[in-house]
Amino acid sequence: MADTYTKLFIHAVFAVKGRENIISLRWKDGLYRYITGIVTNNDQKLMIINGMPDHIHLLLGIKPTMALSDLIRDIKANSSRFINEQRWVQGRFEWQHGFGAFTCNPAELDTIINYIKNQEEHHKMKSFKEEYVNLLNYNNIDYKTEYLFDDV
Repeated sequence: MADTYTKLFIHAVFAVKGRENIISLRWKDGLYRYITGIVTNNDQKLMIINGMPDHIHLLLGIKPTMALSDLIRDIKANSSRFINEQRWVQGRFEWQHGFGAFTCNPAELDTIINYIKNQEEHHKMKSFKEEYVNLLNYNNIDYKTEYLFDDV
């Protein structure tokens, strides 16, 4: 084979430490722009970002040369530093350890984009914890309930 051809899409989800509701409507767009820059500077593609005050969802188009865990680490570390430098929260902002990541079939991208776009509607009916467990179950990911979320 003369070259490498891929189309890799990842739906990633991670929460604020302690699942605190501290991502404010006043600055979430600035945060999302900053995260978009982190992804772009890593030569990857952010297709959509959205979330709630306690978590965010990203739909990423990634190249096989990028380790997903490195990309998420860069997003979380740099965005935390940015939030703290902006003094958008009292005290120290941190993301929870770990993340969820789910491969996406290109044929389902419109569905996933709409799901991420409509987070506010989804969370009128279910909590982040319920949503996250549903995503894990839908994707047949084995997990231990006691390790899903950090204690505050």
